[in-house]
Amino acid sequence: MKNKTSFLPQEGEARPSRCPDNSAFKQQKLPAWKPQLTIAAVLSSFFLTGVFCLSVGVCLIMSANSVREIQIDYSDKCSDCSKLRENSSNWNKECHCSVNFMLKEDILGDVFMYYGLQNFYQNHRRYVISRSDAQLLGRNVNIQKSYCAPFTTYRNGTPMAPCGAIANSMFNDTIDLFYNLNSSVIQVPLLKTGNSWWTDKNVKFRNPKSYNLSSAFAGTARPPYWQKPVYLLDEEDERNNGYVNDDFIIWMRVSAFATFRNLYRRVRRIRQFADGLPAGNYTFHISYNFPVTKFKGRKHVILSTVVWSGGSNPFLGIAYVVSGTAATLTGFVITVIHLKLRKKKTFFQK
Repeated sequence: MKNKTSFLPQEGEARPSRCPDNSAFKQQKLPAWKPQLTIAAVLSSFFLTGVFCLSVGVCLIMSANSVREIQIDYSDKCSDCSKLRENSSNWNKECHCSVNFMLKEDILGDVFMYYGLQNFYQNHRRYVISRSDAQLLGRNVNIQKSYCAPFTTYRNGTPMAPCGAIANSMFNDTIDLFYNLNSSVIQVPLLKTGNSWWTDKNVKFRNPKSYNLSSAFAGTARPPYWQKPVYLLDEEDERNNGYVNDDFIIWMRVSAFATFRNLYRRVRRIRQFADGLPAGNYTFHISYNFPVTKFKGRKHVILSTVVWSGGSNPFLGIAYVVSGTAATLTGFVITVIHLKLRKKKTFFQK
């Protein structure tokens, strides 16, 4: 065993140092700028911030108000179908209803169709985590170890594809739009693809690899509340099936509020609808499948345009106006306090 004195530096050896290197960075000698807060600088910053926020807020509110939008609640107008859907044993029975409305003015430009739900709480923690991201990426995983319970497997052990409460409660009403022109009825062409985020479509959702989708999902079963398996969600477009179906992807992006809307379709701008939706009489033909009575919910269908700032939600503009008003009022308050203190200082100096 070495002697304790052997660990001490010997004569001629450099004594170890804990001091940092003698550099400007490590010695904290870098040039720094420390602002001198004068009354002119403080007031200028508050007033400039207030003017900027007020200007942006007014522009955002005016932009949101320029959006053309029509919203129709069809919960009561399809009351017979709603009563049918109260009994889950009627899941395989079809029910259709129609809702007529009139556009007094043309809706020009790109027109988007949304479905809206009211009093549907997607922000519950157990609901939000009830999914398997690995399964949605097309991987062969054991969903029993995921958070999908109780929507994981059936009693006979067959796994659900997709699993989880979010997927099981997917909105499945079918909505078609018809234009009533004189004595003829023209179906408005709608685009069902290209509505989801690119990152969702190409990164977060993928189908299992196989020579066809039916074999890729062999050995799985649809969720309990679905009417068809996941590989038959879109019978018209094979590329819009499985986990990469646009309607499914949009539904899986849950909302933070109980009242929300999701993009459903876009109007295809061809023939009579090249410039948008012309004024006239229209009809929504709805295949009613999604029940809302048990949780006292409401269902809407919305036709809307968009502008550079987004949809018709004025929240961001109002937030800017409130912030600008607060900054401006704060500037005036500081000005009044400064003037009073300066008068007192002048008085005492006299």
